[in-house]
Amino acid sequence: MTDPTSLAAWPAATISGTVCAVAGQSQRDMREWAAAYPGLFSAKPFDGALYSTLSLAMAFSGPWFTAEQLHMANKVCLWAFGLDWLVDYVATSQEEVDGIARRCLDVAAGAPPVPGDDLTRLLAEIRDELAASPASLVLGPVWREELGRMLEAMLKEWRWKSAKATPTFEEYLANADNLGFCFAFAAHWLHTTGPEGTADLGQVREASRAVQRVIRLLNDLGTYERDLLWGDLNALLLGAGRAEVERLIAELAGRSRKLIAPLRSTHPELAGYLERQMDFCAGFYRVADYWGTL
Repeated sequence: MTDPTSLAAWPAATISGTVCAVAGQSQRDMREWAAAYPGLFSAKPFDGALYSTLSLAMAFSGPWFTAEQLHMANKVCLWAFGLDWLVDYVATSQEEVDGIARRCLDVAAGAPPVPGDDLTRLLAEIRDELAASPASLVLGPVWREELGRMLEAMLKEWRWKSAKATPTFEEYLANADNLGFCFAFAAHWLHTTGPEGTADLGQVREASRAVQRVIRLLNDLGTYERDLLWGDLNALLLGAGRAEVERLIAELAGRSRKLIAPLRSTHPELAGYLERQMDFCAGFYRVADYWGTL
């Protein structure tokens, strides 16, 4: 891992070259996971661009990390995309989505994966990798809690859509755990740190949750047309105009930076990663989306 502060002395093109090389390594890993778990990633929207852009998002957000250090961020993020696909577009009943959540929580807690179920097979693999981290005693429960929060938020959004209910803008934003950023970030944190990196637990989690809300709204600005086509909820469909959402994003981003600032001295890699994730998404969602077409 490169010291984040040393990157300021590097030419911009050198940093970009390193980032793209790491992203290329990560993209090959993603393709191997997709091939190993076809029941999870065989749908058409899991195209080459999805693997490419996801790996670039991680690499640009932490240019001081190696591909191995970004391994878990990439793996958990891709798994969450598979989960999202099953909950939002494959499941057809409350019983089915409840069953998905229950199986995931059981496996995260130590149960064996369900035979023939690629979702829980890959989750069990992730769980076992994370359990080997020296920080697992402290951060393992955090990761499992974030999984629970994400699943609960996904199920809440599924119920809104199933009932054709329209949440208020405030209710929708309060359900930002549906995005899964804090869940993936907790896995990355657990994978890249030791016991000494678990200090300031509450502060780091508060900052990550603030960043998640920013990315939730940035995502909505960038995916409005797709959300209309796919029948997804979007902040712009809840009475808020684009200008209003952009103003709120600016306010939330400012608050996020204030929460990140005290972490720069004690957790420079994590602080930088959080801020760069937010800034990467601000640029990315101006142009594109991760998902391929239906």
